[in-house]
Amino acid sequence: MAQQDGLEAPQDLPEHRTTTVEQGPFCSARCSCGWRGPARRARSLARTDAREHSGT
Repeated sequence: MAQQDGLEAPQDLPEHRTTTVEQGPFCSARCSCGWRGPARRARSLARTDAREHSGT
């Protein structure tokens, strides 16, 4: 198999920065990568969605 240059695992991937956003009675998690969680009525559930997405 031929060796291919430049295919190492990327070390400088941007980290996932999550926030919660309120829209009326709903709250949802959003990430700097473009991911958006479902709208939730409970802020705690939106925060859990954000933690699960970022892997912490």
